[in-house]
Amino acid sequence: MNDEVRGPGFETLAIHAGQDPDARTGAVVPPIHLATTYVQDGVASHRGFEYSRSGNPTRAMLETALATLEGAPFGFAFASGMAAEDALLRCLRPGDHVVIPNDAYGGTYRLIAKVHSEWGIKFTPVDLGDLDRVAASFQPETKMVWIETPSNPLLRIADVTAISEIARANGARCVVDNTFATPYLQQPLDLGADVVVHSTTKYLGGHSDVVGGFVATIDDELAEQVGYLQNATGAVPSPFDCYLVLRGIKTLAVRMDRQCANAAVIAEFLHGHAAVAAVMYPGLESHPGHDLAKLQMSDYGAMVSFTLRGGEPAALDVAASTGIFTLAESLGAVESLIEHPARMTHLSVASSPLSVDPALLRLSVGLETVEDLVQDLEHALGESGRARGVAVRASKLGAC
Repeated sequence: MNDEVRGPGFETLAIHAGQDPDARTGAVVPPIHLATTYVQDGVASHRGFEYSRSGNPTRAMLETALATLEGAPFGFAFASGMAAEDALLRCLRPGDHVVIPNDAYGGTYRLIAKVHSEWGIKFTPVDLGDLDRVAASFQPETKMVWIETPSNPLLRIADVTAISEIARANGARCVVDNTFATPYLQQPLDLGADVVVHSTTKYLGGHSDVVGGFVATIDDELAEQVGYLQNATGAVPSPFDCYLVLRGIKTLAVRMDRQCANAAVIAEFLHGHAAVAAVMYPGLESHPGHDLAKLQMSDYGAMVSFTLRGGEPAALDVAASTGIFTLAESLGAVESLIEHPARMTHLSVASSPLSVDPALLRLSVGLETVEDLVQDLEHALGESGRARGVAVRASKLGAC
């Protein structure tokens, strides 16, 4: 008999951490606290809450729950993922330097290159898979290295432990955008990172009905700064938004299990299709980051990107031809989505060093029956081929 004391598992924490039944009524689901202000027992003497921008009981439950899942002592909820990123970048000072991925999410690039650079923040895009280049990109002013792993939209894998060590040796903090992996598949703080950032809009919410962001950290000094900025700038989520993310977190594990399984089938199907030039999915053994993903993740995620041999025209045809995959931005919810990053989510990096191949499509694989998803893509790829064939024949006839 094993007498070792084991702590609660992830699924247990996702359902219970910070979410005790309501003390007054016994309600299993804690109430949504809509109050904007709270009675004080005396001047400047309150019971933990005074004004809902500064703190709200529902938001406090979310912050406790998600910080617990990330293994962090500090957690801060924001009104969007970009608001969370903005708070972290506001901790820098004019003249400071940031190392970012050369395939970063377009919104992250825009925030750094078009907003914070105006206030003196410098940055260098680097292939995070090349550790020598990462190390060489550090400057005396470098205060932060920003990681996405898997990255958006190329699904590259970065070595969190190695890059965290490089950052630490240079007196910089390591930030990991854990949106694609979620704390269920990856624990960046355990791998050596200082900070985790999320768009809770995606897998954590999981139902395409809430926008939110989150910062979790083990750094006391940074936590004090982020907490101050959260209150001072006021980009906080509503109590109802916090409730929706809390509800989503409860089913995160079971949703991710199914979505990862579906994505693996989709990736294999695309990998063998004649119309597909390349598939980006860490679960494929051919993926250059496969071994590293296997080491630092518990599964490979539910995002799949691929390029078409027919280039951008073929990609646009496929994106317009699916029936179950919905053509829409965002990701991580129960329904499957397809999008064209070059013209949609990553339009902001056009003509920059981070520009995206126009032949690329990105899939967010959902919970539908996987055979239906494969059939949908098979049909779209066929329709694309037929549409291009008609166009080619028409152009040849016109030339005669």
